Amino acid sequence: MLFCYSFRSSGKQIPETKEMTMKRVLVVYFSQTGQLKQVVDAFIRPVLESVHVRVDIERLDPLIPYPFPWPFIRFFDQFPETVHLCPTPLHPFGFDIDTKYDLIVLAYTVWFLSPSPPVTAFLKSREGQIILRGTAVITLIACRNMWLQAQEQVRHLLLQADARLLDNVVITDRGSTLKTLVTTPRWMLTGKREAFWRIFPRAGLRDEDIADMQRFGKALLPALLRGDTERNHPLLEGLKAVYVDPRLIGSEKLARRSFLIWGTLFQQAGPQGHPLRKLTALSYGIFMLLMVVTVIPVMIGFRSLIKPMRQPALEKQCRYFEAPSGSSDFRMKERS
Repeated sequence: MLFCYSFRSSGKQIPETKEMTMKRVLVVYFSQTGQLKQVVDAFIRPVLESVHVRVDIERLDPLIPYPFPWPFIRFFDQFPETVHLCPTPLHPFGFDIDTKYDLIVLAYTVWFLSPSPPVTAFLKSREGQIILRGTAVITLIACRNMWLQAQEQVRHLLLQADARLLDNVVITDRGSTLKTLVTTPRWMLTGKREAFWRIFPRAGLRDEDIADMQRFGKALLPALLRGDTERNHPLLEGLKAVYVDPRLIGSEKLARRSFLIWGTLFQQAGPQGHPLRKLTALSYGIFMLLMVVTVIPVMIGFRSLIKPMRQPALEKQCRYFEAPSGSSDFRMKERS
């Protein structure tokens, strides 16, 4: 479903001349809870203010809508297709594949350490690969805290589509790893997001962090108008675009390997909705909950203990996963 926007700014703008040609931006996203949509709206708002930019927004629309909140078994029944990057059927796209965009913003959430299935479907679709070919792309991720493996998969799919990844921006829940392992599943499975028991914070992103995503749009607009998207260089460097928690690198790699094995077992049990598959989903859901309260806390503590011995290797991995935009903050004064 496509929405088109082009607004005149009522605030401060960079100088624009009559000779400027209209720039075109496509924003592609799927938001189940509505939180990612808020992030996208804040990110792109400064760009919408220019009369020299047309923004088309493509909200991905699955043929079979996902429930929210999720029933327990159905939630885990999505697991194998998600981790094995099986595309879900979508309603027809609204964008014209013959349009040449100057920039595509691909916004996604992370499901089971992978991009959500609608985003995978877009990346693997004929139309998606045509529109991405040779085009500059910014990925925009909103998630709990583990996104490294999902971005690796998206990076690979973009490479297959011959797209040019210029930047990656990540916004995460500020809650601790252990607390968000409780608050996020609670939100997904019950719809309850508020703080509880005086120790668990409200699930999801903070409103002020979402609003602050406008700093990227403010930096993006002049770069877009200058034609910087034609250069294979980050546009959002120096704005604290990403932060990699070194404690989670090893955990993500290990979990990803486990997910692929379990996903294969799921698929061998039958298609989604099959009774044996539902039993497998129930078993895996219980297994995951036990892992959350036992093994994962121990792993996090152990990795913290050996961190000093692995510091050089961790720093190298952090630089890799933070690319291309990085975690530096030398342009943060430009926000005002």
